[in-house]
Amino acid sequence: MALDQKLVVRFRDSRVLKGTSQDFSPNRDSFHLNLTSRSSTNQPIKISLEDLKGVFFVKDFVGKKAYQEDKGISNQEKTFYGERTIVHFKDGEILYGFTQDYAPGRLGFFLFPYDSQSNNLKLFAIHSFVTKVEFPLQICPFIRHSGML
Repeated sequence: MALDQKLVVRFRDSRVLKGTSQDFSPNRDSFHLNLTSRSSTNQPIKISLEDLKGVFFVKDFVGKKAYQEDKGISNQEKTFYGERTIVHFKDGEILYGFTQDYAPGRLGFFLFPYDSQSNNLKLFAIHSFVTKVEFPLQICPFIRHSGML
């Protein structure tokens, strides 16, 4: 049996649902969500990825609204998990993190937050709701300190 994953599901129309899932896969076009607001006797609801902005895998459902995440732009010395990425969404939101599996032809891609204190563990961003993906140049510390720049 798969473990329940805590998810915050954000729709294109700004609706938000919170719940758990055992069958989310980036290779399928839908999954089932057990809503946190329903009793345990209710059936999970089917979520279609084409209706979404993204699926946020979270540490908890409360979050940290006042917390300002480190976007990782100024600190080039950190070790990264994947390629530094900036994602722009159709609703104007911009998220900063790292990705290893970006491919424009897929339904979406995973973005891992730069800030380990973020409530987000990762995000599955849906390509059709993304307006731009940037991969800022990372300056190698050896080159910078050796005077090669």
